[in-house]
Amino acid sequence: MDIEIWGAGTSRTLRPIWVAEELNINYTLHPIGPRTGETNTEEFRALNPKQKIPLLKKGSFLLSESVAICRYLQSLSSSDVLYKPNDSESLAIEDQWCNFIYGELDETSLYVMRRHYDLKNIYGDSPEVVQSCREYFLRQINVIETVLAKQDNLINAKLSLADILLVTCLDWAIAYDFKLPENISVYHEKIKLREAYIKAVEINFKK
Repeated sequence: MDIEIWGAGTSRTLRPIWVAEELNINYTLHPIGPRTGETNTEEFRALNPKQKIPLLKKGSFLLSESVAICRYLQSLSSSDVLYKPNDSESLAIEDQWCNFIYGELDETSLYVMRRHYDLKNIYGDSPEVVQSCREYFLRQINVIETVLAKQDNLINAKLSLADILLVTCLDWAIAYDFKLPENISVYHEKIKLREAYIKAVEINFKK
């Protein structure tokens, strides 16, 4: 398909790599990292003025933002490995989960923690902010804990894009020493056994 993906080494870059591996989509990976200077080159700025990863290129088509890239990759494949909503209500439910995970767990909690945790030399050390984010994250995942007490995945018996987003956030949370609730922990460990996940992690975090 002549697909190129830029970005490796973070939870967000893992997502499109994992989707591509689940769907057996061939791609060329350019494993550049954030804050390495690699996103600030003239060549990369011409592709993505945001200077952010991940980034996808297919022919002349360019797409950034991990959720959008994952959904686009799924649209290119006829595989039924991942859950595909088949009506407007089902799509809305999946979008609801994706927006919740990206907005509340990723951006509002984990990424704010990252700024004042891993990147405190840039954004400043703020234990109060980090603790507030921890508490907020735990409140939000209680919603998911209740859902996973009744079913194996967030939406359907099959893995969905929402599950992929959630698992990458759970990986991130564990790296930040969160203790996951029981049902979420069982769910997380089960999905981490998937062959495509294992391969994607190896590719994404390859030293």
